[in-house]
Amino acid sequence: MHVSFVVPLFNCLPITRAMVASLQATIPAGLGFEIILIDDGSTDGTRDWLATLGAPFRVLLNERNRGYAATNNRAAAAAAGEILVFLNNDLVLTPRWLEPMLAVHRRLGSRAGLIGNVQRDARSGLLDHAGIFINYKGKPEHLRRRCADLLRFVSPLRRTAALTGACFLTSRTLWNELGGFDEGYFNGCEDIDLCLRAAAAGRINAVALRSRVMHHISMAPGRKVRDEANTHRFTAVWRERLVELALPDWCRHHFETFLPEPRDFPDPALARQIFLYLLGLRRPPRAAVPGVRAAIDIEIARWENMFGKWEASAGPVLPR
Repeated sequence: MHVSFVVPLFNCLPITRAMVASLQATIPAGLGFEIILIDDGSTDGTRDWLATLGAPFRVLLNERNRGYAATNNRAAAAAAGEILVFLNNDLVLTPRWLEPMLAVHRRLGSRAGLIGNVQRDARSGLLDHAGIFINYKGKPEHLRRRCADLLRFVSPLRRTAALTGACFLTSRTLWNELGGFDEGYFNGCEDIDLCLRAAAAGRINAVALRSRVMHHISMAPGRKVRDEANTHRFTAVWRERLVELALPDWCRHHFETFLPEPRDFPDPALARQIFLYLLGLRRPPRAAVPGVRAAIDIEIARWENMFGKWEASAGPVLPR
């Protein structure tokens, strides 16, 4: 097996150097690999440092700042590995972080989609990511419940709708089938969109629960500037799929909202169905779908007031 590590860079040189050192220190013995460092227009001395590197590094330089999707796509196109491992430059990689991810990918075989891992905030040590779920408003949200992290003692993996692009791997074959990241997004939602396209192609996205890294969260300059525009586009493209994925959290939120005064439940029959779902006795009730759609429509109306109506006529980019 040959692995290509893909690391996009934009400023933050001290953190980049520490991350690269942690990567070199934790690559399993005997693994065939290359490390592709691609700079997206840094101005802080990163390019001078890159000029000093030799093997096993391959260095690519963007002529201008092109953003996360385009930068990763360019590096992946140049990669030689059967497995592509995408890493943010603000990670701290810990011993044996890679082996559990590769093991989960092998375990899922031809069904494997994107494989992520458990991430903790490098500053606080708190759990930041054990997968991504769609909340009751139809928005992606990191799973930060401690119980999700503790599942590693029971199982090596947890299936998930989506996972963060900060640290994940996939096969080159699937990457090519999906066409890489959608460059219509700019520094936001590219990873979740890719996960949903993988799932639409019949693949399983999963978190390797026994792989753990530290993450300096959102260190890249300008990382959050286009969050609203990206999420607006993402929701327009995936609205009906988001309705399905948001059902579990909408049911929990609806029940918790009215639980202090049960007589206020708008639909007692639906409340009973949700209660049975929360006890694990049934699937999320289809009767909740109108409520989920209404919550998502509120967000869409807010974005349309903010940006004007965006037509998603082309729909999601599905495998070729």
